[in-house]
Amino acid sequence: MKLEQTILRNLIQNDDYMRKVLPFLKDEYFSDRTEKVIYDEILSFTNTYNSTPSIEAVTLAVKERRNLTNEEVEKCESYLQEIEQSSKTEQKTDNNWLIDKTEKFCQEKAIYNAVLNSISILDGKDKANDKGAIPKILSDALAISFDSSVGHDYLEDSDGRFEFYHRKEERIPFDLEYFNKITKGGLPTKTLNIALAGTGVGKSLFMCHVAAGAMSQGKNVLYITMEMAEEKIAERIDANLLNVTVDDLVQLPKDMYDRKVKHVKDMTTGKLIIKEYPTASASATHFRTLLNELNLKKSFVPDIIFIDYLNICCSSRIKAGANINSYTYVKSIAEELRGLAVEFGVPIVSATQTTRSGFTSSDPGLEDTSESFGLPATADLMFALISSEELEALGQIMVKQLKNRYSDPTAHKRFVLGVDRAKMRLYDVEQDAQNGLADAGHNPVSNSQPNNGFKKKDFGGFKV
Repeated sequence: MKLEQTILRNLIQNDDYMRKVLPFLKDEYFSDRTEKVIYDEILSFTNTYNSTPSIEAVTLAVKERRNLTNEEVEKCESYLQEIEQSSKTEQKTDNNWLIDKTEKFCQEKAIYNAVLNSISILDGKDKANDKGAIPKILSDALAISFDSSVGHDYLEDSDGRFEFYHRKEERIPFDLEYFNKITKGGLPTKTLNIALAGTGVGKSLFMCHVAAGAMSQGKNVLYITMEMAEEKIAERIDANLLNVTVDDLVQLPKDMYDRKVKHVKDMTTGKLIIKEYPTASASATHFRTLLNELNLKKSFVPDIIFIDYLNICCSSRIKAGANINSYTYVKSIAEELRGLAVEFGVPIVSATQTTRSGFTSSDPGLEDTSESFGLPATADLMFALISSEELEALGQIMVKQLKNRYSDPTAHKRFVLGVDRAKMRLYDVEQDAQNGLADAGHNPVSNSQPNNGFKKKDFGGFKV
């Protein structure tokens, strides 16, 4: 017996099977005209009466159709009689096995039809689609699967919800204490995380440091740059991991450099790939292709992705130069990158510039995001990196939470990190350095409380 006949027989006689697979079946999966007609009548009956039809009901429906010849009607009747006879002799089939076979059947038919459609487009026979539609046609076919979930039943799924509350979510931890506090242990997968800073404050420094830290923990890291050359990013990560200033790297003898690199290699199982694209020329589509190539050619699957930086990516949905405002364009890029994070199950870290007023502000907010407020609307975590002459003198940089879907953004709203720009490093500072900051996870200090030896005015206008 053909699988198609088994599928049609169970659609008529097996209510549980019918309800699980009918939403995913299509008449185009049945190449035989007779099977296609019978499937259409089963679908029509089920949609109308919300139950499985009988053989008699399908037979009558076929006879009433006016678009069939007498010969086609006879074929359908004969086919239905075979189904009826087989149901008397065939043993009951296991539902799980049958559902799996049906899912595979749908996948194979969808891919086959997609290939035929693509050939038709290439031959110019399909006037409705151009060559640009082929990737989507193939990707949609490859994505066919039976998803039985129809939502979360609040009362019936309470046990699963309780397990979710106590499940340890996979995260990429930081080597910085306060970032682990505000993210509850690190960056979760399938998220978009954005650093907001002015020019020269430390966006790339932050991402290079976190990338180096992730690789040191044994994670695979992909760093995509559109602002600096691959070698310049590697130089900054060299300074961080090799414990050598950027200026001294060029003076380092080759044998000493090799020893330091070997030491890093021996200390971690992680890998770091740096890929450069021209400014404003790469989109989520290019990154997706890169990820697939890395997996195919180097068996490299990243645990975290850095994109330096979001505003100089391009959108895969909106053509460059189109008559579109910056809000829509940047929001589109952010949505595509977050979709990429969800698709590949990784956290993505990127950055954005402040506006002109935000560049000079000592207390930037979400409203100081350049070009598009749609970016913070899409991001899961967004924080500002703030610098001033006073903080530079202390060798520190301030972090202010702007949006946080992982925890309460008012806890540790502001905190400071130590910064060693020569070695492209960030580090935790003594707790006393945090005590003078309002919303740093502590009650605001009074003038009589310790403040690391500095008066409030030393923070140059920061809101404390």
